Amino acid sequence: MKVKIYGIQKLTLLDYPGHLAAVLFLGGCNFRCPFCQNGPLVLDLESSDPLDQEEIFSFLKKRASILEGVCVSGGEPTLYGDLPLLFEKLKGMGYLTKLDTNGTNPGMLRMLLKEGLLDYAAMDIKGGRKNYLKIAGLEASKGESLLEKVSESVNLLLESHISFEFRTTAVKGLHTREDFLDIVQWIPGDFPYYLQTFQDCQGVLQKNHSFQPFSYEEMEEFLGLVQEKIPRAQLRGIDGQ
Repeated sequence: MKVKIYGIQKLTLLDYPGHLAAVLFLGGCNFRCPFCQNGPLVLDLESSDPLDQEEIFSFLKKRASILEGVCVSGGEPTLYGDLPLLFEKLKGMGYLTKLDTNGTNPGMLRMLLKEGLLDYAAMDIKGGRKNYLKIAGLEASKGESLLEKVSESVNLLLESHISFEFRTTAVKGLHTREDFLDIVQWIPGDFPYYLQTFQDCQGVLQKNHSFQPFSYEEMEEFLGLVQEKIPRAQLRGIDGQ
């Protein structure tokens, strides 16, 4: 399947730590996280056309002296079989590259790492293992194989030589403290891990939801639980810091 780009953020100071970057948003996802802020990229692709890639790469070529990196996000980028070609093109233009992924395609992640096409990766850890499918909006039948793939991707990044981070978006109505107690039993270690709380917006996948952000105090409690096994864990983008 050929890469289809449905959106571009022409400048970000946040998505690629320490670098000025652009973000390319690819369409389609194998998850249906009800709190996803990019709902149209997951569900409504038939009602919109992908962007003209010639125009995108013309823009990136012109901004190569200003921008340092390009983040490839989604949706879920690793669904595209020719994703390596996109990263090859970005690397050929002199850009640092970053992948945002849910970690369910370790084969593609392994290929990108092996070919030296990634400089940075950010992988979502949706929640604790017992709650993972509910948080991802999936049926229970996909549970064991999906968690195995996520675990494989975690290990690929831990064994890699690139910069990476894991992150969890906490949603009141989906997550509990048990999720974070389980996460640290599942993937303990000395690596960057960010806790961020749900922020409502027009693009949230599930309409008429009752999800809410956790308070700063609640997020601090979760952080304390996580830091016992993941000492470099931090809060990100939460009011009260």
